[in-house]
Amino acid sequence: MAFIAAEARAASGRLAEERGVFPEWPRSRYAAGGERVRHATRLSIAPTGTISIIAATSGGIEPLFALAYRRRHTLGGEPIVELNPIFVRHAESSGLDVDALLGHVRARGWLGALPGVPEATRRLFASALEIPVHRHLAIQAAFQRHVDNAVSKTINLAADAAADQVAVAYLDGWRLGLKGVTVYGAGSRPGEVLTLGIDEPLEAQELYAKCDPGACRL
Repeated sequence: MAFIAAEARAASGRLAEERGVFPEWPRSRYAAGGERVRHATRLSIAPTGTISIIAATSGGIEPLFALAYRRRHTLGGEPIVELNPIFVRHAESSGLDVDALLGHVRARGWLGALPGVPEATRRLFASALEIPVHRHLAIQAAFQRHVDNAVSKTINLAADAAADQVAVAYLDGWRLGLKGVTVYGAGSRPGEVLTLGIDEPLEAQELYAKCDPGACRL
């Protein structure tokens, strides 16, 4: 992100020479330093969930929501079933038991504690709900240092997350100097856009439910 910020600033400087500085430049910190730029601000990390589907790429700086899930109410059509293609290619190229892996992921959405999965694979494909709050915040802070405007980033919490966990997320975000923090608890809305697992009807799925392991499905 530091590289992107430096390149954007340099491009803004070139445009300033060609087209002039922005209207309020004389009163800005850039004028105080004698730096001519075309734009008062240049970078933001926008919420790109739907756009990323169209572009078939990742959504901003978010970790993987899951390795397999349904995305509901998207682009005005039917639910979109997604199985992460990078994970599939990784499993095939790493000599793992692809059928067993994909069967587990299709039912649960992530690797979890599935035995026989190398630690490197588990760390590489950690999902948003498996990543602790402080790591979500650290990622946002790393990008925020090089971004002029706001950063879109969601901290995903389990359905049974306590109020003090939410408080810690906001307080630690404030201490890190973040411009904004978004927290979302699984199951906090009656009709969720993202649901884990893709092999079962939406109404049969549960998000982080506390129940018998033999009957509980994510």
